[in-house]
Amino acid sequence: MLQKFIAHIQQQHLFPTGQQVLLAVSGGIDSVVLTHLMHSAGFPFAIAHCNFHLRPTDCDRDETFVRHLADTYAVPFHVAQFDTRAYASQHHQSIEQAARQLRYDFFEQLRQQHHYAAILTAHHRDDSTETFFLNLLRGTGLTGLHGILPVQGHIVRPLLPFSRNDIEAYAAQHHLPHVEDSTNASLDYLRNQVRHQLMPLLRQLQPSADHTLQQTILHLQSTEQLYLALLSPLRQQLVQPQPDGTVRIHLATPLPIPLPENPSPQLRQQLYFELLKPYGFNADTVHNILTASQPGKTYHSPTHTAHLDRQQLIIHPTTPPTADLPPITVRTISPQGLDPRQLPPHCAAFDADTVTPPLRLRHWQTGDRFQPLGMTHGTQLLSDYFSDHKYSQPDKQAQLLLVDATDSILWIVDRRTSHPHRITSHTRHALIVEVATLLPQS
Repeated sequence: MLQKFIAHIQQQHLFPTGQQVLLAVSGGIDSVVLTHLMHSAGFPFAIAHCNFHLRPTDCDRDETFVRHLADTYAVPFHVAQFDTRAYASQHHQSIEQAARQLRYDFFEQLRQQHHYAAILTAHHRDDSTETFFLNLLRGTGLTGLHGILPVQGHIVRPLLPFSRNDIEAYAAQHHLPHVEDSTNASLDYLRNQVRHQLMPLLRQLQPSADHTLQQTILHLQSTEQLYLALLSPLRQQLVQPQPDGTVRIHLATPLPIPLPENPSPQLRQQLYFELLKPYGFNADTVHNILTASQPGKTYHSPTHTAHLDRQQLIIHPTTPPTADLPPITVRTISPQGLDPRQLPPHCAAFDADTVTPPLRLRHWQTGDRFQPLGMTHGTQLLSDYFSDHKYSQPDKQAQLLLVDATDSILWIVDRRTSHPHRITSHTRHALIVEVATLLPQS
């Protein structure tokens, strides 16, 4: 298992193996095995542990165990104490949501403070399969069925090639002690029902269920990547941002893509649902728009209004754009010697060849997605970014976004730039953008 673990990390370039990374260690068998593998492979690491104070005595026992584990391997140890129930109540979240947010906020804070190259968690292949079924049961689109990704931003999961049986066998072989979370056996949680009831039944019905499901998840991941790649040029072709801040979407019939001989009537609706989703329109409204028999009708989402004008849909924010949005200054320079990290907070740098002018400022809209700098795969809902960074409702409404002509978010102003538009060694021209209101006051 050790050689396969090392080969997987190196072949997939999951993290720079010469730099120190941060291991999220609960004390359970999965994270204990991950720690032993990292030590045996000779990769430098530190350990982080969260004490959520949710299980009397057990949480303190777990913290003591992980602290001893760090001492055993002679690596740095970080621990955080959380009043998780109070946090969940204050932020109107479930205990699970609150614990997840507290955990990953803590890890990210440590990563930035100590310059760790990545944050490693011990999710394995069975966790990914369980996540697939959880999302399937809750109702999800294609994105929810890709299981757990090996890399999301700075989060890396190097145990995904291994099953729970692999991990248990490795722990037994190396006599690795660990602690057991008493809630893992409880059927009060949907994940445990999938783990202890659904998966054994599937294995009984089909002995190769684990392998088959994993192959299905990999196919869905590839399909999602292809789907998004094909959707991008269609979005550019059919969605036309206007200088006045409105957006025109051409309701093309037939669709400008190759179709099967007898296409499903849902195919056109699915395409326009993807195009209209960023403006807050749900599937029912999209169906009504596409089946409308008369032009001139108006449709509403929580954030936008759409007017049907023959074969075009004209969309504008329900709340008119703020008239006093600050001016921006844009200039092109050579990237040679440019370090975007040294720019003042009111400035940001982008690869000019990846940006479609003109640029403009706007506020957040329901469904906005963003790929923060450092997130090499996938995107993140901007609403999730706001939650992760503890934005209040007024903060969300006030936050400025820099977008280009395709409405792609380049910059959460004064916060985070976009990964696809970053300056790289291949950049030929750098675009420097300055937002006037963030200039220092004289």
